[in-house]
Amino acid sequence: MSEYGKFGPLVGAIDEGTSSARFIIFKANSCEVVATYQKEIEQHFPQEGWVEQDACAILEVVTICINEAVKQLVSLGGSPKDIVAIGVTNQRETTIVWDKITGKPLHNAIVWLDMRTSSTIDKLLDLVPNKTRNKNYLKPLCGLPMSPYFSAVKLRWLADNVEVVQQAIKNGTCCFGTVDTWLIWNLTGGVNGGKHITDVTNASRTMLMNIETLNWDPLLMKFFEIPKSVLPQIKSSSEIYGYIADGPLRSIPISGCLGDQQAALVGQLCLQKGQAKATYGTGCFVLYNTGDVRVNSSKGLLTTVAYQLGANNAPCYALEGSVAVAGAALGWLKDNVGILESAKQSQELAEMATENGSVVFVPAFSGLYAPYWRQDARGVICGITEDTNSNHIVKAALEAVCFQVRDILDAMNEDCGIPLQLLKVDGGMTSNSLVMQMQTDLIGINIIKAGFTESTALGAALVAFWGLDRNTQTPNIDMQNGQMYNPKITDDERDMRYKQWKMAVERSLGWEQNEKPESSNNDLSLFQSSDDVLTSLICTYKTLSIVMISFAFVFASSAASIFFPGIGLMQCTISSRTRKFSAAKTHSV
Repeated sequence: MSEYGKFGPLVGAIDEGTSSARFIIFKANSCEVVATYQKEIEQHFPQEGWVEQDACAILEVVTICINEAVKQLVSLGGSPKDIVAIGVTNQRETTIVWDKITGKPLHNAIVWLDMRTSSTIDKLLDLVPNKTRNKNYLKPLCGLPMSPYFSAVKLRWLADNVEVVQQAIKNGTCCFGTVDTWLIWNLTGGVNGGKHITDVTNASRTMLMNIETLNWDPLLMKFFEIPKSVLPQIKSSSEIYGYIADGPLRSIPISGCLGDQQAALVGQLCLQKGQAKATYGTGCFVLYNTGDVRVNSSKGLLTTVAYQLGANNAPCYALEGSVAVAGAALGWLKDNVGILESAKQSQELAEMATENGSVVFVPAFSGLYAPYWRQDARGVICGITEDTNSNHIVKAALEAVCFQVRDILDAMNEDCGIPLQLLKVDGGMTSNSLVMQMQTDLIGINIIKAGFTESTALGAALVAFWGLDRNTQTPNIDMQNGQMYNPKITDDERDMRYKQWKMAVERSLGWEQNEKPESSNNDLSLFQSSDDVLTSLICTYKTLSIVMISFAFVFASSAASIFFPGIGLMQCTISSRTRKFSAAKTHSV
């Protein structure tokens, strides 16, 4: 230890997420944080359903985080020379293409949430043999259904629609990568010998890697018409990929890489078969460790690589369920609807909601992910009465996250045949004790919140340290230092509330049609039931902070509409661009 400073050997973790990036310096092989710096990353919404980020801005923010965290380390009496390894964890599926000669991006990064590729999916489904349009046609090879979510579909869209990408592919100068690949390529030298690599966890989310061989699959590349020349080399999650080329961390090895959800699985030490974790962030992601067994889900879950600790070791697999909108729903309530000043305020307002009546919010702004995989779903709020106010809407948004986790856990129990006994949780929303109690109530099992908050970054730091020497022992991090939550409601109440959720989900399906009318740019979709009842428009009154409802009956033989405020069981459809429940023309969020 004498060769190191006051903190001993250290490991740095780049944690690049959807809304922010951070660089955290840990004591090696422990969860003790020495220094950290975080900075937000801007998102762009050029059209409804499109989500982009500037790839250069991502790199710049990460660089700033590294520099500022190192300054903090020095101010505490440490030295960057004590940092022995760097790990990377990142938002997955987000797709970046750049020119390997100039090093410049050929397009903005297309973020995992982006839904522009729905039309690409339709074209790809037409290629399925026998005209079955089976979304699971490629699942035996890659473990994934055909969905706008995954990188190969985004890359196919870029190749079809962006001329400079087409030309770069033709010229052999196009590089593709998820965010980990882009960062590692630049940090290890970029145009001057940067390493064009990815790890098995990120590659497993592209739809191009064979889930068994862990190599780029010729049949998948042929199906998506993606040349191998654009793809990075696939590495394990824990080995030396290259060395930092410049800056305060120059010559330090990058020796660990995991997609963010797999990093949280490792950071929670879910390293044994049958352990599971849920991470609550912009979305919510549940991973269930299945060990060396690839479980082929029949319930809409994904088979993915959990990690591979060294090139000569076998991979560990997981089942995953993804919720597109978790914390993002609170952002929508804050930025679009204006009934929250901050996400932290959500617990206070939700606790003020009275118990009479049950409002259910399905935040399917751009479709539903696991286990439904319905891109035609859109957000609905059901169960509104004249007593409903903004507090009920906030509470319903929090409950929606918990209901979606219940959906996933039920599917996992059926696929694996062994009901989960304990769920480990992490992420920003776990600081909300009301959400944690709601979650344990609605799934009926205990949950434990880690005693430390940086599970994702910790996972990256651990695999980076192990990548230096695979004989290093797994640390004994005491999870019991966290907080345990236990169910407090009866099975009957739990089942009744879940039944209401499933009813609301049914009402969210089928809103987005392939052929959109000219009026589809309006904020609110119109829903016509078998009784020709159109959904209500919800208006927010700032002075009363109460959501008042208009209910429109439209008769087949008449164009006239009659509005009745505050009647009975009602619902409205919403998208991520819906603002203050008005029918005004949308603006970019």
